[in-house]
Amino acid sequence: MKDLKTKILKGDFSGLLESGNDKRLVHPNDVAELIATLPDEYAVQSFISLSKVTQTVVFAYLSFDKQLHIIKGISKDRGADILNHLPSDDRFSFFSNIFGVEQSYFLEYLSEKNRKETHNFLGYPSNSIARIINTDFSAISRKMTIGDAILHLRSNHNDTEAINVIYVVDENGELVDDIPIRKLILNEPQKSIESILDGFCVSLNIRDVKEVAIDKFKEYDREVLPVVNDKNILIGVLTADDVLDIAEQRDTEDIQKFGGVESLDFPYVKTPLFSLIKKRAGWLIVLFVGEMLTASAMGYFDEEISKAVVLALFIPLIISSGGNSGSQAATLIIRAMALKEITFKDWWFVMKRELISGLVLGIMLGTIGLIRIILWQQFHWFDYTEHYVLVAITIFLSLIGIVIWGTISGSMIPIILKKVGFDPATSSAPFVATLVDVTGLIIYFSIAAILLKGTLL
Repeated sequence: MKDLKTKILKGDFSGLLESGNDKRLVHPNDVAELIATLPDEYAVQSFISLSKVTQTVVFAYLSFDKQLHIIKGISKDRGADILNHLPSDDRFSFFSNIFGVEQSYFLEYLSEKNRKETHNFLGYPSNSIARIINTDFSAISRKMTIGDAILHLRSNHNDTEAINVIYVVDENGELVDDIPIRKLILNEPQKSIESILDGFCVSLNIRDVKEVAIDKFKEYDREVLPVVNDKNILIGVLTADDVLDIAEQRDTEDIQKFGGVESLDFPYVKTPLFSLIKKRAGWLIVLFVGEMLTASAMGYFDEEISKAVVLALFIPLIISSGGNSGSQAATLIIRAMALKEITFKDWWFVMKRELISGLVLGIMLGTIGLIRIILWQQFHWFDYTEHYVLVAITIFLSLIGIVIWGTISGSMIPIILKKVGFDPATSSAPFVATLVDVTGLIIYFSIAAILLKGTLL
């Protein structure tokens, strides 16, 4: 592909096709990836060099920004031909990303049938499956024989990505059942369609959100699912490749939110610098203000710190342990909720597990801290004062309390946010860590004030 790119940049586009015929040399996705790496001028020229049939196939694999640039760079007739021959789900995706005057302009490229269909589906919310369904599906009547059905499919349907499953509808267009294409091939032609139906058909409603589609594809392990309206009329299908795309998009948004960043509207490399700064600034400001409370907490215990400076040495240790344990718990719970392993009803189960986990982990860390202080004092590597045993016990108990609090906070915050209607991913690791930082200091100095009273304090 590197040699092919070099040839293209020299003005030679012949390598994109096999010489002497109209067959693609490589998979359309490979061609699309190559075009995506080219400067805009060469990208358009490379696209134009492809055959008309290949252009439409490759166009579907391009990113939206490259699609828009190419449509603007070719003739209106050629652009109209491409948009009208795109699979309906790819066409809806293209128009879902343009707005206002620009959307109206490109809608004029479409045939009356496609324009009306696109208008209808753009009327649904952006998160509904209507925006990504494919209206090119194959349907037959239950009264047909298998032989008649095969002849009907050959005469009336094109080769599409959804042809692997055939849908059976009644005289009103209502969905009755689905039949894998293999059943038509492996059964005798004289058999009736009704005789091979299993009576079980999973479907999606046109009003369902994309997350529902992801869950159903996972639950039933399907490559394609039918989409019906409220009257059970079959109006389209949803394919696994589109669901994989939205699953990847959802997971990307969750990861970004968990890192303390608003979800990006475009890939990182395509996001304008100012927009990237804006997406990051909000959470950074919130977290910075939160960390100010840490300074306030330290100021409140200023007298204790001035009397026992040794306590200040362990503040980074205390803060990081609580924040780390909280972030771990939040990560585990958010992922478990995303996979529907737990719900709000399981909060007490989660609380008990995290309480025990926090206690065990806290004892482990506290023991390490206690041994470290005693060893350093015994080998004269550092002087923790004559009350070093009390200091060690303070660190031991503080770590237990702070790690328990961190695990409980990290596990409960996502569950509570989900219950009140917020995205659990917004209880990001930085947010949990900041919360535990402030409360951790209070726990630490409260324990120190009790144990060291009359000695260091």
